Amino acid sequence: MPRLSVQAVVCDMDGTLFDTEALYRVAFMQAVAAFGYTLSETAYRSLIGISSRERGALMRRHLGEGFPWAACLADYAGRKAGLLRDGIPLKPGAAELLDELAARGVPRGLATSATRPTALGLLGRAGLLDRFDCVVTRDDVERGKPHPDPFLRAAACLGVPPERCVALEDSPPGVHAAHAAGMPAIMVPDALAATEEVRRKCLAVAADLHEVAGLLRSV
Repeated sequence: MPRLSVQAVVCDMDGTLFDTEALYRVAFMQAVAAFGYTLSETAYRSLIGISSRERGALMRRHLGEGFPWAACLADYAGRKAGLLRDGIPLKPGAAELLDELAARGVPRGLATSATRPTALGLLGRAGLLDRFDCVVTRDDVERGKPHPDPFLRAAACLGVPPERCVALEDSPPGVHAAHAAGMPAIMVPDALAATEEVRRKCLAVAADLHEVAGLLRSV
């Protein structure tokens, strides 16, 4: 990985810090089925990393203009809450990485496709809210990932130029968003693998957050 002057780190949330993507898939597929529709695995994978605000148009493209997205989204939210009732599963090394960055005095931001109430609630329940200097959600930007807006706003909030930040992401839309913002990215693949195109837009592709911690010590 090339040498960089890293002044801040901006993390994605679901799939990067939280091991939630598999649970979300179950909840989403169940919600779609509850309205009498079937979504292919390929179609679902195209939604990963995309906020619900942008998902509606994609769902209608996949399932027809008559698909009841608002009702499905409400049903999905209830199912997600039920699956997370017993706790928020963290990715291995998540808390340790954030603590190490804090000890080194590296500012930490969050850029997520979740709503602000959802993000703050999950971070609080997981004990990670106070690890961040700035939280940017889909409610805080005009356009969500794969557009650069969340990462640009996080960099501005931290007072650090995007090119002096490193983004931590698990999905291609997140990597595309960081790249469009001019922010170097490290990808830790979760539900989706890193394609060659995505790899070209990354500083590195890491196996887990423990490896990320080691990479950040070297930049």
